[in-house]
Amino acid sequence: MIETYYAGSYWLARPESAEVCARRAALFFHLLGRCDPAWTRWYEKADSFEEALKLPFTTEAVNFQKLFAREERQIGDGFIFHLWTGDSLQEASVVDVTCGSADPWLRTHCVLRPCDEGRTGERVLTAPVMTEVLRAMALAWQPEWAVATSEVHRDSVTEKAKPGTFVGWVMYFSRLRGTVPPLPAPVHIEPVENIGTLVTLTPERFTASNPEHVALAARVHELLDRAGLLRPLQPWPVEKSSSQR
Repeated sequence: MIETYYAGSYWLARPESAEVCARRAALFFHLLGRCDPAWTRWYEKADSFEEALKLPFTTEAVNFQKLFAREERQIGDGFIFHLWTGDSLQEASVVDVTCGSADPWLRTHCVLRPCDEGRTGERVLTAPVMTEVLRAMALAWQPEWAVATSEVHRDSVTEKAKPGTFVGWVMYFSRLRGTVPPLPAPVHIEPVENIGTLVTLTPERFTASNPEHVALAARVHELLDRAGLLRPLQPWPVEKSSSQR
């Protein structure tokens, strides 16, 4: 079975202007570019790979504001965009973002689907890189929760994959969710400035086919659940969002 991976950060009902969302997006792509050279050049999507290559996108805040001014990039009171990079379809990475909305029924998020083939896949699907990707998401988007993990493992432990409710390879918990308890080795815990905590289950690539990895994830799930950290997202506190407008 081929395992695919993704990194996603999630928050709920945090109204923000196009200007604020543009600044967050620009910071995220700046930090993402530091994670790996493959993520320094981006394109808009098109009907074909050849057409998309004609749509390079410079990830500066002013360009995101122009993007959000397009009607097709607006969803309710929020904004949505998709960017990709790669030398071929097989080696492409994709970023999908929905942001800015106060709607509690619209799941706002930033999701990276990294290349998982060839040399690029070998390079980026590592604990250090995925940890830095989540750090970039945490610093730029300030989500409530984030995860980088195997989709096979995610689907084996949850039916609907509700953000915030399951354990993955690398996780981020905003301080809004509470304090991360001590966890068993080889789990690594580290702060992200004063906004949250990163948790990395294994220093090697986490796989659903490794019984030791699966058992460790189950144990960590038990401990995090007991600490009240595994729960569905909640609307963002008003006092937290008002300063971002």
